[in-house]
Amino acid sequence: MVFMGDRATLLETGRFVQRHARNAADEIIEAVGAVDAAVDTTAETDADTENETETEARHRRAAERGDLASMSALGALLLRRGDLDGAEPHLRGATAEGDRAAANNLGVLLHQRGYAEEAAGWWRVAAVAGSAPAAHALGRHHRERGDEPAAEYWLRQAAEQGHALGAYALADLLEHRSDVGAERWLRAAAEQGHREAAYRLALALERRATETTRGPHDTGTRLRVPGTGALVPTGAPAAAPAATGTDAAAGRAVGEPGSEPTEAEQWFRQAAARGHRRAALHLGAILEHRGELKEAGRWYLSSAKEGEAKAACALGFLLRDAGDEESAAVWWLRAAQDGDGNAANALGALHAARGEQQTAERWYRAAMDAGDVNGAYNLGLLCAAQDRIPQAEQWYRRAAYAGHREAANALAVLLLQAGDANGAEPWFSKAAEAGSVDAAFNLGILHAGRDDDRTALVWYERAAAAGHTEAALQVGIAALRDGDERTAERHLRCAAGGGSAEAAFRLASVLDARRPDPGPAVLGAPREEKTECEEWYERAAQQGHRRAQVRVGMLAAGRGDLAEADRWYREAAEAGSRNGAFNLGLLLAREGSEREAALWWTRAARAGHGRAALRLALLAARRGELTEGRRWCARAVELGPAEVAERAARLSEALHQELTA
Repeated sequence: MVFMGDRATLLETGRFVQRHARNAADEIIEAVGAVDAAVDTTAETDADTENETETEARHRRAAERGDLASMSALGALLLRRGDLDGAEPHLRGATAEGDRAAANNLGVLLHQRGYAEEAAGWWRVAAVAGSAPAAHALGRHHRERGDEPAAEYWLRQAAEQGHALGAYALADLLEHRSDVGAERWLRAAAEQGHREAAYRLALALERRATETTRGPHDTGTRLRVPGTGALVPTGAPAAAPAATGTDAAAGRAVGEPGSEPTEAEQWFRQAAARGHRRAALHLGAILEHRGELKEAGRWYLSSAKEGEAKAACALGFLLRDAGDEESAAVWWLRAAQDGDGNAANALGALHAARGEQQTAERWYRAAMDAGDVNGAYNLGLLCAAQDRIPQAEQWYRRAAYAGHREAANALAVLLLQAGDANGAEPWFSKAAEAGSVDAAFNLGILHAGRDDDRTALVWYERAAAAGHTEAALQVGIAALRDGDERTAERHLRCAAGGGSAEAAFRLASVLDARRPDPGPAVLGAPREEKTECEEWYERAAQQGHRRAQVRVGMLAAGRGDLAEADRWYREAAEAGSRNGAFNLGLLLAREGSEREAALWWTRAARAGHGRAALRLALLAARRGELTEGRRWCARAVELGPAEVAERAARLSEALHQELTA
């Protein structure tokens, strides 16, 4: 039997590429529909229907005269339409005359009727004659039956003939075996317009780029919540700001801010442009991470309209960040109703922020029901905020058992606050080992409370290495205590840069100690520029650090900037600093405002400042208020330090002699 070449009427056996198809017949039926879309690229109109009717009539007349090409074409046309009974005699007739396209399509027909082995026989006949679609269908047939060597042979035959579906199916088979040759065939299929191949090629390229950037053992970007300096759980509801399920917005190698589009991004774009909704989702995440929010929103919208819940959720976050909370809620609702737990969490957080606790709780439960463990964690936060501690512990525990590290940390905090340190420690450890920076810091606090400074420092160092501000401060303090000024400075800089006022003050103190003595101020000398240590003192002072405010005032006074000194002394004094009140009194007395100075010295002395008490005693003595002077002398002796106590005692004796003279 001599087979002719493929004709324009060849029916593609199509999309046998779904990994998890329910059965072969469904795939074939879908494939026929896909071919229709590929062949008929015009809109369906009455004219198109009329042309198809005329074409069918023409082929039918020619087939009745024995024309082989029309017989094959008519069989393909009827097969597309689903008229299996009408198509079969024409396909069998053309196949008997050696038409390989008819043999392939006869296989499709038999496969749809459930005669898989007979279908495979005709596909083999057509494939041996050079039909790439038949080779592809035969390869899929063998793979479904577990005969991978035969499947690979026939799929390779189809792929090497330039058949896009064959190339994709071969790549899928090779990728399943972790064969490096898979990428070549994904690329071949993608270059021919196969959108799923383009998407998977992009994923492969991105994965390789990520491994190159991070190294093979990097587990990815971890969520880091800055520490608060207190043993408390983080309070933000767990709904990621742009959760896409793809990692693209989490610091991946692609889509870094300011970066050029990568090859992976280009393939994502091609797949998305062909209607691949997950590719559109991924592309949106890349663009969002790069700061191109408008275009990111367009791709999220495209994906969301196609039913991708994660895209609807991500679009909601974009809209929220743009200030359109109402539109965000619409998309979150759509995503949540489609089973997206992250969107349900976002809705819960939205209603919680509005004070609608019951609605928030309902959405957190919906998130939990959708399999998102953040729902249980957020329920715990909600209950804790309402002082429903037993319920909070219940939800934290549920999330912690499911592996939620911040829930484990929060549970440990509750247990510790209830006095159960032994019960808290394992949960802190579990959370810290899972990457919770706050838990590592809290373990440091726990061990420090037991006077186990060595173990505490280990955990502080671990948290500090992950960027925890308060942990870096503790490591810096420990290094200062041990005399390691270089290590102390490094960690104090990290903590101060992270916003710790105490770290800024201590760093400034370290730098201040290195400064040479400026010597006495010279009248008329140019004002000195602020040093780095003064800038750190000011940063701490601006955050309300009272000792830093006093020190900034002293440095300003040393430069002759009395107005600046007055401002900082006054701010510290009003916040309760006795040193600030004392120094402000000195400054005011120097400027002749002795009455106001006495008010601030009184405040300082009552707060335990011995020098202020001595100043008040001297002031009373000059005014002749000897009894008042002796009272303040007694207070100065009581408060000290030794030098002040000695002077106050001498002054008290002199006043006593004056009183008894």
